[in-house]
Amino acid sequence: MTPRPARVASGDLEAPLWRLLSASDREEATAFLALLDETADTFEAAAEPRWVAWRHAFAARRAVIENDPEAAAADVSTARDLLDKIAPSAETALLMAYLAHVQVSADHFDGAMLLAIDASLLTEGPAAGTPSRALLQAHRWLSLSLLGLDLEEPAVAHAMRGQHVAAALRQTQEQWRMRLLSAQQHTELAQTVLRQGDRDRARELAAEAIAGAVSAREMAWEPEPAESYLLDVVQAWAMKCAGDLDGALGPLRRVRRRVQEEGGVWLRGYTDLVLARLLARLAERDGDEELGEEAIGLLVDASGAFVAAGDRRRYRQSLLELGRNSADLGRPAEALHWLEAYRADTGRAHARGREMWAEMFVRRSRLREAERQAALLRRHALEDPLTGLGNRRSAERRLGAIRLGEQPLSLAVVDVDRFKEVNDVASHTHGDAVLRRVADLLREHSRTGDEVYRWAGDEFLVVLPTATEAQAVVVMERLRSAVAGANWSDLELPDPVTVSIGVATAPAVTEDQPDGRAERAPAIVGWRALFDSADLNLFSAKRGGRNRVRAPGGAQPEESAPSPATETT
Repeated sequence: MTPRPARVASGDLEAPLWRLLSASDREEATAFLALLDETADTFEAAAEPRWVAWRHAFAARRAVIENDPEAAAADVSTARDLLDKIAPSAETALLMAYLAHVQVSADHFDGAMLLAIDASLLTEGPAAGTPSRALLQAHRWLSLSLLGLDLEEPAVAHAMRGQHVAAALRQTQEQWRMRLLSAQQHTELAQTVLRQGDRDRARELAAEAIAGAVSAREMAWEPEPAESYLLDVVQAWAMKCAGDLDGALGPLRRVRRRVQEEGGVWLRGYTDLVLARLLARLAERDGDEELGEEAIGLLVDASGAFVAAGDRRRYRQSLLELGRNSADLGRPAEALHWLEAYRADTGRAHARGREMWAEMFVRRSRLREAERQAALLRRHALEDPLTGLGNRRSAERRLGAIRLGEQPLSLAVVDVDRFKEVNDVASHTHGDAVLRRVADLLREHSRTGDEVYRWAGDEFLVVLPTATEAQAVVVMERLRSAVAGANWSDLELPDPVTVSIGVATAPAVTEDQPDGRAERAPAIVGWRALFDSADLNLFSAKRGGRNRVRAPGGAQPEESAPSPATETT
């Protein structure tokens, strides 16, 4: 029998995780596949849901690379199911964003959009926590996924957020890479806006991209050649979007020569696509047919490179621009050929789906923000801001939902003795401190299940479900004693703080003893009458000397000796 691999600790998987994510981000898939084979046994031995989910996420990426869509879909589905077992966090958002990117690569746009929306909401919520490596990478993969979905606006937003996280982490390499990504996403959006005819906004976005590229060059970091070349291409493309066609041509031709010699397949295609766009604009401006021909040749090369690299989005872009450029050169048959190929790969429904998803993305984000604001308003409406207790509105809502008579219920009204003197002699700041501490003591010494509210001013309400009068008196005596015995010396008050408490109880009424209630306690109709009864007993406690508990009848249980400060009427 082959022994099962020993389980591994989470710490043993952190390093392989980040190495695989870094390899996933590279153009060539060879390094990723080799590393995945190397770490396969380690991930296979992991039992925690998050590591099992990551194992399936990486397996899905392998399946996409190896052109096995069914295996990719199965692994993504398994990873998504495991997300329900993982607590929301920045790493959860990263996992969702990574899965979204896998889905984009597999042309599964609906699944990618759902994952991207959930990941985006998670990066904006409290679960994301403080700036972290996981949060940074979540924004990075989200930005890349959203761009693949043709949602350039949110792609730019997440690139900018990632840039802020990288700045907070003070990691030079990540700061450089996020500036590159931000510059690239700004340029992508500038291209789209320019195509839509908004030249002014395109120039603004291009200016942001150029500024980001310049700031990246000023950093004390030496990037890899491929990243450096990509930055050169992005900056030249941004110059083109800003209207500086002639200024962009020389730098772009120079970097293309280096990319042709040293760059990978995808980068060669990307550079050809950008140069083709620039040449097409120059051909249009100058009426230069040779530049138009060169642009078409570059687009043909770019489309082949993107097919080889698995970048379907830019492959479709190349086909569309081949159709347009061929039409501009007066070649309708060629234009029709390229446009038919584009339609076969996308279709009008596909484009319309993008618009609908983009609208849903914005709406869902706004809805979640509205829900968060509504929850905040509800909390403010029902919570006392000074003590953190429920306020009077909250107490009334709770009491209104209670059906008296089914079980015993006691209410206790607690009032701070001579509180006005605290405010007058010490200060209102001291008074606030007293109220906060009394609230804490009431919470601390109540029974599990009892509810404490700040009713008004220096008056508190304690709701004791299922408590008989004798039980309520015992609990309230404990609360009174806790306040009286607390150390108040740090507040320099004129007198020690004490409380007076009035108790009232609505007993349970059984069907076989409908008249028993009258023998045990006065008839009480509704919680307001119950509260009034407790309030009258509080008044009696005040008149009787303060610092005492008073109930309308009955006594403490025999096994618990009554305190001298506890009275019954």
